[in-house]
Amino acid sequence: MYIIEVCSGVCKKAVINQVEPIDFATLTKSRYFFTWKLLRQTATIYKLQIDGNDDILGVMALVDHPAEKRIEIKLIANSRENQGKFKQYDRIAGCLIAFACRLSADKYSEGACVSLVPKTTLVNHYKQKYHMIYGGWQLYLESDALQMIIKKYVA
Repeated sequence: MYIIEVCSGVCKKAVINQVEPIDFATLTKSRYFFTWKLLRQTATIYKLQIDGNDDILGVMALVDHPAEKRIEIKLIANSRENQGKFKQYDRIAGCLIAFACRLSADKYSEGACVSLVPKTTLVNHYKQKYHMIYGGWQLYLESDALQMIIKKYVA
């Protein structure tokens, strides 16, 4: 799994781990757009970092729905400096989504599904960039599309 430094084109190995209690001090709303500690009781929160670096570049909260063989991305955010035209690193969100897809595939095999409820302005972005399917109020990945995201971002 890797992210790309936009200014140089250099690939950097990325790692995703569960957020530790001490991380919440740095997961501020001003840098990551949400109050992440509010989700501690209802979701498992993961962080993306460059291997060997403590800086958190992306965050994602996941909720498992075993009865539906589905993992929901409750929240996902790149750090402020990694959004938009002038971002430092590319592929952060893709790596996080692929991580959720791999968790779902490992747990639910062929029936695996990953879903999220996007902001209205991001619906087309998720559909175009990650091949998510519109399913009413949620977007989702399953089957071949889910495997394609894993291959693209995890390999």
